[in-house]
Amino acid sequence: MNRLDLDGRVAVITGGAQGIGYAVAERMLASGASVVLWDIDRQRLDQAQATLSALGPVSTSAVELTDETAVAAAAAQAIETQGRIDILVNNAGITGGNATTWELAPEVWRRVIEVNLVAPYLTCRAVVPHMIDRKYGRIVNVASVAGKEGNPNASHYSASKAGLIALTKSLAKELATRGVLVNAVAPAAAKTAMFDTMTQQHLDFMLSKIPMGRFVETSEIAGMIGWLATEDCSFTTGAVFDISGGRATY
Repeated sequence: MNRLDLDGRVAVITGGAQGIGYAVAERMLASGASVVLWDIDRQRLDQAQATLSALGPVSTSAVELTDETAVAAAAAQAIETQGRIDILVNNAGITGGNATTWELAPEVWRRVIEVNLVAPYLTCRAVVPHMIDRKYGRIVNVASVAGKEGNPNASHYSASKAGLIALTKSLAKELATRGVLVNAVAPAAAKTAMFDTMTQQHLDFMLSKIPMGRFVETSEIAGMIGWLATEDCSFTTGAVFDISGGRATY
């Protein structure tokens, strides 16, 4: 693992208790950052903090990320206890299961949009003014190749990630002269707890689309996110970085 230059930086990672978020926390801690994990699952947060603390400073907050008040409070707490927020990684997300668009229940569709798109808007809304004041910030949104291509039987997930890509590009333009850079990564599927919510047919479909013939490792995604969170990433904003094993075609 190459060590990135994140010495002294403070990173907030949503959905940080497991999966991609946990891998990002590992990579950032190993590169000198302090991390603040936001997740809805208190038990998993405690477990993550216990294991990650061997690598560096870790703090946690149990946050319902679709709750505007809860997100604002968590941001204020992080700024008060850590002194600042340099990095925001919007990683938390859900799949909502698999079904055709007309078979998906409206409440399921809405919940996926709320968690995968509205929540990143709320976290940015809470953290960006602080980054503007400090004239520095790095925001990385975890989108998906599904947001570019639209996976069948996952219209809610695909739409939410397409929206997150557009949010990334809009926010990046708004912040381009303020020292705050905003980028997204668009991974192919990674083996995480999300797989438990998908049908085997859908998993097989996703694997069949990847020319490299395997799923991406969470550590590989973390490496890309880690670099986008560094000061070395200085003239790249509003971009979407594919990490799809050759699946992405544009």
